[in-house]
Amino acid sequence: MIINLKRAKHAKSRKSNNNQKEGFMQGVITLMFSQILIKILGLVYTLYLTNRENFGDKGNGICASGYQIYALLLTISSIGVPSAISKLVSERVAVGDNKGAHRIFKIAFATFAIIGLTGSLLLFFGANIIANNWLQIPEAEMTLVSLSPAIFFVTVASVMRGYFNGRQKISVGAKSQTLEQIFKTLLTIIVVEIVAILSNVSTEWMAAGANLATTLATFLGFSYLILYYRSERKEIGREIKNTVNYKYERVSTIIKRILFVSIPITLTAIMSSINKNVDSFTVVRNLKKFMPEDTATSLYGILGGKVDTLTTLPLAINVAFATALVPAISAAKARKDNKTITEKASFSLLVSMLIGLPCTIGMFIFAQPILNLLFPNANDGALILQISAIAIIFTILDQTINGILQGYGKLMIPTISLATGVFVKFILNITLIPNPEFGVYGAAIGSVACHAVAFCIAITALRKNIKLNLTFSKFVIKPILATTIMGICSYFTYLTLKGIIIERLATIIAILVAVIIYILAIVTLKVFTKEEFKMLPAGDKIVKILEKIKIY
Repeated sequence: MIINLKRAKHAKSRKSNNNQKEGFMQGVITLMFSQILIKILGLVYTLYLTNRENFGDKGNGICASGYQIYALLLTISSIGVPSAISKLVSERVAVGDNKGAHRIFKIAFATFAIIGLTGSLLLFFGANIIANNWLQIPEAEMTLVSLSPAIFFVTVASVMRGYFNGRQKISVGAKSQTLEQIFKTLLTIIVVEIVAILSNVSTEWMAAGANLATTLATFLGFSYLILYYRSERKEIGREIKNTVNYKYERVSTIIKRILFVSIPITLTAIMSSINKNVDSFTVVRNLKKFMPEDTATSLYGILGGKVDTLTTLPLAINVAFATALVPAISAAKARKDNKTITEKASFSLLVSMLIGLPCTIGMFIFAQPILNLLFPNANDGALILQISAIAIIFTILDQTINGILQGYGKLMIPTISLATGVFVKFILNITLIPNPEFGVYGAAIGSVACHAVAFCIAITALRKNIKLNLTFSKFVIKPILATTIMGICSYFTYLTLKGIIIERLATIIAILVAVIIYILAIVTLKVFTKEEFKMLPAGDKIVKILEKIKIY
């Protein structure tokens, strides 16, 4: 009888672990598809703006300069909040303290509403000084004014997303972000066209209109979260009623805990934003020393508009792991489950490598064809894109490592690693950009160096704190081999078709061939074990198919 009870308990535990795996990967997949859709929509309005008459690279330069300042203030007020709240909430939920988890949410909401409002006011009243004195792009003033209310809405929305993430409802935040981006895309086109008519096609006012659309979209995304929270009040009430292990903490103590977690994460995000603002402050300023201001602004528009949009596309796919890992690792650590920590960290890093490497090589090989395909009216910048693409692999891996370390409680390591990288970038920017032989390419080189340095520091720290089940062959050799096969086959396809059909269609077919060849190479080289395949949605079915065709 005792033996049967033990077996039943063990079976229940095993089933619970499987459900956790499926829950983790389901959240990752949901967020991954959401981020892909968000980036595709972002690409749509970037294509529209770049190819629109009287907007182009100059309009992108005005938009990008204003947006980076907004992003910096937004980072200070909210970027670290979702991860911090999800970490603290998941730790409470893991031990059954749902009441404590909800109390953290309420206090965080009130605190960061005040912080967000302060950020909005600072940007609104400081727009003139920032545009004229900091950026030296006077046309950016109205873009900053139009963005200022968005800081408040994004800040309070970030607290709500963090709460739902901590309760393992990652899809809620993903849906709100997707809706926000849908509205942003539609409103950007509508508002810019209206402003173009009213302003006699003024580039400056159209740029302000594009950023006003961002503000309106953030308000609508926040509204969705409020409505969802109200619909969940009964379920949240039941969870609070069934609370066990409730631990009362004073309001000041909870605020200190939130800040203790959010400040290091925010500092990491600030470093990332400063990385972009290094370009805002140094590119145009230094290029003007040996070229006209309009040309300098356009080159910055290429770097901060087209190139930044393309090189961040892969990060949007991978950010799902960084987001899901924080509450997952935190909950596992709260239960002292080291096996789950090793399993999730190793698998996430491997998938990040498999995402980042082909994106890096693909964007390097097809830089000019991609620009021709997406920006036919403004296709300059292939070499900038090629150099910048090298940073993708380092950024993606660093993104995942940061999620693991933050979930594990090593909050300052990501900040230190990225701060070191940003310092290296700043030195390279002010050294290389004023040199006519490098110019704007110096900024791209600086970005690669920044993320390479940050990755080296972060991976060293990770290996010291967490055991990983990754061999050099599995993590490096096989992905490189699969990527090489993909690159050769896809580029050969492109060269063959280019002389037969139009270039754009040849590019699309070559990219599709690259995806198919890469997937086949990963399967053939057995990069994933059977157990790792089973961690994926429908993994059991995939393994059965592979066994039938005798690959496994």
